[in-house]
Amino acid sequence: MEALIGRTVEAKILSEALESDSPELIAILGRRRVGKTFLIRSTYRKQLLFELSGADDASMGEQLLNFSKAMGSALGLPMPIAAPRNWTEAFWTLQEFLAPIVKKKKAVVFFDEFPWLSSRKSGFLSAFGHFWNQWGSQQANLKVVICGSAASWMIKNVVNNKGGLHNRLTKKIRLLPFTLYETELFLKSKGVNLDRYQILTIYMAMGGIPHYLKEIKRGESAAQCIDRLFFAKDGSLANEFPNLYRSLFEHADRHISVVRELAGRPSGMTREEIITACGLQSGGSTTTLLQELVESGFISAYVPFGKNANESIYKLSDEYTLFYLKFVENSRAKGSGTWLKKSAMPTWRSWSGYAFEGICLKHVKNIKDALGISGVYTEESAWRHAPKTGKGAQIDLLLNRSDMVISICEMKFSSSEFVIDKAYATELREKLNIFKSESKTKKSLFLVMVNTYGLKSNINSIGLVQNEVTMDHLFIP
Repeated sequence: MEALIGRTVEAKILSEALESDSPELIAILGRRRVGKTFLIRSTYRKQLLFELSGADDASMGEQLLNFSKAMGSALGLPMPIAAPRNWTEAFWTLQEFLAPIVKKKKAVVFFDEFPWLSSRKSGFLSAFGHFWNQWGSQQANLKVVICGSAASWMIKNVVNNKGGLHNRLTKKIRLLPFTLYETELFLKSKGVNLDRYQILTIYMAMGGIPHYLKEIKRGESAAQCIDRLFFAKDGSLANEFPNLYRSLFEHADRHISVVRELAGRPSGMTREEIITACGLQSGGSTTTLLQELVESGFISAYVPFGKNANESIYKLSDEYTLFYLKFVENSRAKGSGTWLKKSAMPTWRSWSGYAFEGICLKHVKNIKDALGISGVYTEESAWRHAPKTGKGAQIDLLLNRSDMVISICEMKFSSSEFVIDKAYATELREKLNIFKSESKTKKSLFLVMVNTYGLKSNINSIGLVQNEVTMDHLFIP
């Protein structure tokens, strides 16, 4: 089996759960292709006694037949056992199998694609709840892991369950895409040797999704890779978009409408702005929709400086979605060389800036480490001022520090050292002055430039920029 790359925090949580002297019911949430199954099999391969994966759109009879095959495999039988008549009988069979084992040693039971097992009127969820409450929750050596890509179902029926599974979870893991550091490790493990600018470019197009990254070939540049995966006739990522959202959400059209709106609004949108733009209802259903998108890693919520969580700004944070909507959907250009042509167009500049900002926002810890403030209590936020008259200003990332400093981060993507010209220097000074005036802060303002290759020192940057962070800092673990 391939080695597990990265995932140190998640693997530690799972290992600690295995070592605990209490029964564990662990839920893992994450979008399609993010590596949930691989994480479980890698971490628990020696203790995994029973594994059952739900089948998409299968009947209860078909799911129970798969259960009988999985049980036959767990028992080491050459043939599956007789299929149980219902899920109550199936879990009784599972209990009989596990009972003598968990008296002696640790045992892991893994239900993959948990939502698909719970087909309509199947009784699966209630049978599972009874199995856990009446028996499993009393077995100190038993560790049950449930996993599912369908975020809306998992949140409603597992995380926020009001019935038999209410407050029964002992651990919840939200598995997100690879960081830049993990992406670099993963590619190296596959023998793909690209410099960090090339890796960053690929990440900007497809994010840190392991299943997507597997498709990158040795000896292929970032541009060649993007050409083949997105624009070739049978490119594996050219038609991923609709399947991705519909596999995760029950009413995917509403989720897609939200990400479409956010894709065209780099500054982000408030909840009320999203409701108006997408024609949604103001209420619990919209709250749930936004929560599902956040939990799945497609959008992120940022609390504006000086505001509370009710005034959060939502931004599209999924690189693949942004790239697809910007360059792939409705694109007439196809075939080899398409991306090289598109990357020379003006739209590339706006996309690259937006995508790079989003990546920086996911790597704030790296930025803080680079600034030497990892030990300083810091609140991260965004800020924008949009008056009806006069000049407005926007800050995508500010670090409000307890040492009486606010770091104002400007994030700029470029293929060489970034140069601050006179006009941009004037814009930055105005932004700092507007923020100082509107926020009424007494703290010192430090301007931080976050760039790919750093900042070219000149008369415009001296005395204006206090700190620099480069692309390399974002790759540090």
